[in-house]
Amino acid sequence: MASLEEVVAFLERELKTGEIQDYLGALNGLQLQNGGEVPRVIAAVDASLPVIEKAAAGGPGLLIVHHGMFWQGAQPLTGAFFRKIRTAMDAGLAIYSSHLPLDFHPEWGNNVLLCRAIGLENLRPFMESKGKAMGLRGDWSGTREELKVRVQDAVGGSVHVCEGGKRGISTVGVVTGGAGSEVAKAAADGVDAFITGEGPHWSFTLAEELGINVFYGGHYATETFGVKALAAVISEKFGVPAEFLDHPTGL
Repeated sequence: MASLEEVVAFLERELKTGEIQDYLGALNGLQLQNGGEVPRVIAAVDASLPVIEKAAAGGPGLLIVHHGMFWQGAQPLTGAFFRKIRTAMDAGLAIYSSHLPLDFHPEWGNNVLLCRAIGLENLRPFMESKGKAMGLRGDWSGTREELKVRVQDAVGGSVHVCEGGKRGISTVGVVTGGAGSEVAKAAADGVDAFITGEGPHWSFTLAEELGINVFYGGHYATETFGVKALAAVISEKFGVPAEFLDHPTGL
């Protein structure tokens, strides 16, 4: 059985949690502690009530999520939020959240793992914002239709495509999650195709006007990679069992 303190220290160090600026509501790091022991690790994309209830059914452990409990900011401990906290605490479930630190990680990050799953080569930084690359770009040789199949296989589901650019694709930019609103930046970076999770309605029409292909693979589906990888790493390093709780939103 691992120590919660040791596991958290490992995550803080490896993910560089304190060094990466994120949205205020992300509140990266340990969001809820337990009695101090980690007999198992559970990975999930969202710290939603159904996920916490499923995780708690297995007893004590560490739940690692990409989207934590505090995206809405400070809120009363009532209703569903109260049930989340009470359910986790009654079960001895600790919760650790990692948003952008996990997206950016060079080995276990959502971006790099999706790039590898698709088969992109010569990966390099993509779409800089405030001096930080939000994603990765890589080389790929094939048609738009062939890339769609690769992305579908990688995310395990359907992919919506804006066919705004040329059919033959050689450069691809990837930013997982909800980066569709950054389509203008993707086009300015000169990639033939931009792969993300979701985007607003206007991102599709803007992509057509800018002449870039956009692949919407689903916010949830493009962000399962990192938490799965992180749970596997902790399992191997600390000798505890790991599992992934799949609770897709379809978005």
